[in-house]
Amino acid sequence: MNILIVDDDSITRSTLKEILSAYGTCDLCVNGKEAVQAFHYAFETSSPYDMIVLDIVMPEMNGIEALDEIRRVEKVNNVAPGDHVKIVMYTTEDDIETVTKAWHELGADCYLNKPINREALIDNMKNIGLI
Repeated sequence: MNILIVDDDSITRSTLKEILSAYGTCDLCVNGKEAVQAFHYAFETSSPYDMIVLDIVMPEMNGIEALDEIRRVEKVNNVAPGDHVKIVMYTTEDDIETVTKAWHELGADCYLNKPINREALIDNMKNIGLI
């Protein structure tokens, strides 16, 4: 499985890589802009990501903007909804409007609170069919 971990916090990136390395190859990005670039490259080289773990609050381009762009690229390229990259969003913020937008309007596959709980992440991966 190809996994992209996106967070501006190096400790969170390291923690997620430690958890997710057991399930596949992990690439790391520090903001949404880098994530969109990595997504484009992987998509164009026929090695798309199976999963993106995406923080919402980041500099340059936040997770909501990155999610929106990723889903736009999939739509333009006629990626079927069942074949899209699975996106796990997370944040420390308790903002219902942001969560609703990410999950219901833009198509995040699941949402978690920070700090990331290993069991919750793995359970959600099972629920969305990644493991």
